[in-house]
Amino acid sequence: MYLSSLLINVGDNPDHPRPGRLWLRNLYHVHQRLCMAFPSDSRISEDPDFLKPFKPEEFGINQVHVKREADSGFLFRIDPLPGGRALILVQSALKPEWDYAFHNAVYLLAAPPEVKSFDLFFTRGQSLRFRLVANPTRRLSRHSLEADGQPVNKKWIGKRVPVPNNQLFDWLARRAEPAGFSVQKDCTNVQPGYIYFKKPDKRVDLLEDGQKTEQKEEQSRLRSVRYDGILQVTDPARIKEIIIRGIGPGKAYGLGLLSLAPP
Repeated sequence: MYLSSLLINVGDNPDHPRPGRLWLRNLYHVHQRLCMAFPSDSRISEDPDFLKPFKPEEFGINQVHVKREADSGFLFRIDPLPGGRALILVQSALKPEWDYAFHNAVYLLAAPPEVKSFDLFFTRGQSLRFRLVANPTRRLSRHSLEADGQPVNKKWIGKRVPVPNNQLFDWLARRAEPAGFSVQKDCTNVQPGYIYFKKPDKRVDLLEDGQKTEQKEEQSRLRSVRYDGILQVTDPARIKEIIIRGIGPGKAYGLGLLSLAPP
């Protein structure tokens, strides 16, 4: 496994954002750029200077849109730093090619990327500091709608909705037990918020002369919750698995990465 740290050039003046600050405002573009760190062998050999346009099928082979395992996939998270700075952490199965990914966009970085390999080793009862930014959701059922005093609409049954603020810690606690760790409410800080991104509209409109219109982007948002605290390892094998896989949905938008450090 590899852990990369990318310090982003956000500029010093918030009234005149630098390209890095603008880039971070759309997590769809952030994820797309990170995928570029996993080019196919043919892409590197045929275009070593990254001069050709980006084509998704030439990047992220067995690393993007796949189940995250010890030998496939990656997770990432954007962490704010003092002074308005920002750091992107990327946990990946393979060593990323950051020089290639940012060859034509080095202006986004404030420093060269740092990459280190690491192994996952835990002991039962071990206490560790953790950070997780996740998308807590619940699936609606007839029972949950009735409990909330909502009319039972068949169209809503099975739909995923954000977890209410007063249940955010409980959401994490329920997932902790089968994931091989435990958390205590008085040792966990819970900070709710939202993340925003724009995805290209897949609809294609044609002009009278048969030319395609410019591709539009749709504004979307996801509920995000930052958890910081202390956890205790209850099952070393299971917590290792959950670190590799991530927790909850929205992983393509910087959610789900569980980071651990000594207390």
